Amino acid sequence: MRNINLAPRWYYGWTVVSIVFLVLLVSAAISSIPSVLMLQFEGEFGWSRSAVSGALSIRIFLYGLMGPFSAALMARFGIRRIMLLTLSLLTVSLALTSFMTELWQFIALWGIVMGLATGALANVLGVTVAGRWFVKHRGLVVGILTASAATGQLLFLPLLAKVSVGLGWRFSIYTTVAVLLVLIPVVAIWMRNHPSDVGVPALGETDISPPPPFKGNLFLAPLLVLKEATKSGTFWLLAGTFFFCGFSTNGLIGTHLIPACGDFNIPVVMAAGLLALMGMFDMAGTTLSGWLSDRFDSRWLLFWYYGLRGLSLIFLPYALNGGYTLMLVFAVFYGLDWIATVPPTVKLTADHFGREKSGMVFGWILVSHQLGASAAAYGAGVMRQWLGSYTVPFVTAGFLCLFASLLAMRVVKMRSKSAATVEA
Repeated sequence: MRNINLAPRWYYGWTVVSIVFLVLLVSAAISSIPSVLMLQFEGEFGWSRSAVSGALSIRIFLYGLMGPFSAALMARFGIRRIMLLTLSLLTVSLALTSFMTELWQFIALWGIVMGLATGALANVLGVTVAGRWFVKHRGLVVGILTASAATGQLLFLPLLAKVSVGLGWRFSIYTTVAVLLVLIPVVAIWMRNHPSDVGVPALGETDISPPPPFKGNLFLAPLLVLKEATKSGTFWLLAGTFFFCGFSTNGLIGTHLIPACGDFNIPVVMAAGLLALMGMFDMAGTTLSGWLSDRFDSRWLLFWYYGLRGLSLIFLPYALNGGYTLMLVFAVFYGLDWIATVPPTVKLTADHFGREKSGMVFGWILVSHQLGASAAAYGAGVMRQWLGSYTVPFVTAGFLCLFASLLAMRVVKMRSKSAATVEA
């Protein structure tokens, strides 16, 4: 054990957090590309909005399904190897996208390959890194890494929108590929798997201990964890609230806000700017949420987050009719808690299921999130095609969020019962 007084001033875990932040930022930017290009795909290839939405719903579902298995892969092969593999896969898939001409190619590249690759670079990566490197400030780190998704939109969406409008959608793909080619060597050189790799303890601890060796089958281990977790009422309540979280965020707003703005003659670049503004406020809101989850009852935080999000979504159809000023109001209030629900959900998961299992358990909770997102991505596209507007899916999502806020309060009772069972 290294004497804590001899530890270096700069904790290497913050370097790891910076690298993971960049990777998650780029992954989030890649995930948001289709929302910018949906209208151009309709124009160039003649694909219906429901067809494009269907392909994106597959990506969103696989993104979530990959979570618990990516946690097992990281435990078995190391975080750095999995990051390098998935970044390379994303680079190749994006490069091939510029040559696609048929809908099945879009489904294969963006529905399947992108879903699996971005799923390995999802919130589970941030949770795993935070759990390994930090005891102190863990909630804050989860908040920072979760906020990277918002920052990805903040930096890339307006840029990609301008490039696609000015030069064509293929150049926005080339821009993203160039960023990935810069990022891969950064991960290869400076990323580390565990604090013991650089001879330091997790921040907040004094003992330097290597991670326990991975035991069991890569595919069976997550399933066994799921089997155990489903016996807990807390798991079902967290998974239920996260289903509505996904339904109301990346599945609905992340996929359909730009096309919805197009229905009201709001230009693509301006609509992308609104999403970027949401990203800016969510970056602040989610980081603050991580700080709050270290200090306050996470269940009450979830109650307020879902409740306020629900009210903002019910307001959205009125804002779209009211013009750009009201959309700015929506962007601020919705943006503040876009994914602020992640840190308190991670905190509750870790408290109830323990550090060692929290990554895989949260991975399964994230599957529920992406099931909700997948349902919203496809369902909102179909309803827009049937009804001619997005009013019904937006308002429906708002009321579902209000229901989720009530479910979050039920976690209090279920958590107490579970704790009592453990103590007994």
